[in-house]
Amino acid sequence: MINKKSKDAARQKRHIRLRANLSGTTERPRLAVYRSNKNIAAQIIDDVKKVTLVSASSIEHANKFENGSNVAAAALVGKTLAERALAAGITEVVFDRGGYLYHGRVKALADAAREAGLKF
Repeated sequence: MINKKSKDAARQKRHIRLRANLSGTTERPRLAVYRSNKNIAAQIIDDVKKVTLVSASSIEHANKFENGSNVAAAALVGKTLAERALAAGITEVVFDRGGYLYHGRVKALADAAREAGLKF
């Protein structure tokens, strides 16, 4: 019998490889994305102080979307996150896609955050 590794285990391995060269500083924190089958979430993290500065999720917008895992929900999360970051004085971030492909919901979140004023 063939033992196949799960897709999430492969994603976590990719994320570890990415994080070896990627770190958020106080001047330029890390925008980390988490995507599940039902929702999408993003946080802006200062890895030096080990503190989450700003966060947004499709769960908090649950009443606006029947399905929190579509591209429109991801775009709303990105826009909300960027607005909160700008209010907190954060203009530049490092994008951490979390081992996911830069495609679909992850790309929609990033594009919406860029359009709302974040630079990365």
